[in-house]
Amino acid sequence: MPLKVVLLDDEELVRKGIRMILDAEPGIEVVAEGDDGSVAVDLVAEHRPDVVLTDIQMPRVDGLEVARLLTALPEPPAVAVLTTFDVDEYVYAALRHGAAGFLLKDTSPRELTDAVRVLARGEAMLSPQITTRLLTAFAAGDAVPRARKRTAELTAREREVAVAVARGHSNSEIAAGLRITPSTVKAHLTRIMTKLNAANRTQVALITHDAGLD
Repeated sequence: MPLKVVLLDDEELVRKGIRMILDAEPGIEVVAEGDDGSVAVDLVAEHRPDVVLTDIQMPRVDGLEVARLLTALPEPPAVAVLTTFDVDEYVYAALRHGAAGFLLKDTSPRELTDAVRVLARGEAMLSPQITTRLLTAFAAGDAVPRARKRTAELTAREREVAVAVARGHSNSEIAAGLRITPSTVKAHLTRIMTKLNAANRTQVALITHDAGLD
C-alpha cells in the first residue's frame, strides 16, 4: 500500500507543487488537500493518511491548531508543518502542540519524499542542525524545571535513548550505538513517552533538551 499524504496550505500553487513531487514518487500518494486547517479532522477521518503536511499560517485554522487537533486523535497521523522560515517561534509552538517536525517549503524533492517516509515510519525528527538552532532560539525559560522534574523518572538506559533521540538519531542508529536491538529501542521509547507525557519523539527531544540532558 502506498503511503497516504494529506496537504493543507492556503496557497494553491504550493499545494500543487508539493502534490506533483509526491505523486511522482513510487509508494507515495496524495489522497486529499485543503486550503485551511478547518478541514483537517474531516480529511483525516475520511482518508486515514499516514502523514499530514500543513502550512503554519492559514486564514481560519492554522497549523498550530491542526497539530493539536490531529495529535489528540486516537490513531493520529504524523503531522509536519510547512514554513518558509528555518527558525520560527510558530514552528517551536507547533512542536509543543505535537507536530512531528517541520519542513521548509524550498526543501528539495528528494528531501521532501525522504521526509514523508521518515514521518510515516514514526521516526519523525528534525535534522540535528535545525534542532539545535530552533531549541536554542526559542526554548522557554519555565520549561527547564518542568523538564528536569519529568526526566528525573527515567532510568539510566532510558536517558541514553532520550539523548540519542534529541540528537536526531534513528531507532537503528540508537540500537547500533547502544548495542541493543531496534525492538528494545522501541520498547524504551514507549516507556519514555509515557513517563514524559510526550506525544512523539520530537516532544521527547524537546523535553530532553530543556532538561539539559543532551
